[in-house]
Amino acid sequence: MDPYQVLGVDRAAADDDIRRAFRKLAKAYHPDLNPADTAAAEQFRKLSAAYDIIGDPPRRRQFDSGEIDASGQPKAQYGYGRSWADAAHGPGAGPGAGYGSFNGFSEIFEDVFGQRTAAGAGPRGGFSQGGDFAGSYARADVAKSGSDVRYGLEIDLLEALEGTKKRVTMPGGGVLDLTVPAGIEHGQILRLRGKGGAGTNGGASGDALVEIKVRPHKLFSRVGNDIHAEAPVTIDEAVLGGRIEVSTVSGRVQLTLPPGTANGRVFRLKGKGVGELPGKKAGDHFVTIRVVMPDTVDDDLRDFFQTWRTDHSYEPGDR
Repeated sequence: MDPYQVLGVDRAAADDDIRRAFRKLAKAYHPDLNPADTAAAEQFRKLSAAYDIIGDPPRRRQFDSGEIDASGQPKAQYGYGRSWADAAHGPGAGPGAGYGSFNGFSEIFEDVFGQRTAAGAGPRGGFSQGGDFAGSYARADVAKSGSDVRYGLEIDLLEALEGTKKRVTMPGGGVLDLTVPAGIEHGQILRLRGKGGAGTNGGASGDALVEIKVRPHKLFSRVGNDIHAEAPVTIDEAVLGGRIEVSTVSGRVQLTLPPGTANGRVFRLKGKGVGELPGKKAGDHFVTIRVVMPDTVDDDLRDFFQTWRTDHSYEPGDR
């Protein structure tokens, strides 16, 4: 079949256009990306053979001038039994030979698949003479590692701090039983060796990479190993002081407020943050006081503060 038609390019196409066309089609039909698809493998073989002819400028000129056919075989003879193709490449050269400096296939597959052909491949980086498919990219006996797969897993803040066990359902229907270690942070990735895509021809399986996403908590926020939270208090608690009960990640504890505690004042509860982790001491819990007004300001409260303001006015600072 006409190699120009196989690659879907015009006979006047530039070499770069032919290269781009082959790259696009090779990626779509490569057997590594279409396992067990015989039709894709056959199409890839045809693409390879076509590019073997018109992807090499000297051979393209020979094909265009009628010296060789679509399989790379000479169409005319001259002189002492040597073909035009032999003459073009020198003694001992035949179809598909003599192009040691042409690295079209290896360059293209490095671009498309991020790898070079293996040592021992054919003269065109994995393809035999005449365009036959025989290289390391599709050889049935070459081991290939499986690809890594990525998942996202959402957990609560307390689960992240205490550790938990989760079951992750994979797109293909399989499941992964995952142990989330205590103290894990948002955005960290757990790697499960050998739980990714299956290898081929005895190659090792890839890994499963699970990114942890910690949902926001209604009371607590985490900064490193410390926990931050607000504690709402009434006007009288702020003015008179006293003991209040506040929540921490390890339970409720008592906090003593001194008389005249201002709104926004921060108290530290040492060691009440994230628990002790390998190489890290336990964090602290920081409580920010938030003075809350009553839902209704009644006459008693209004009269009290009116009198108090008259007798005890003070300057709170710049505003």
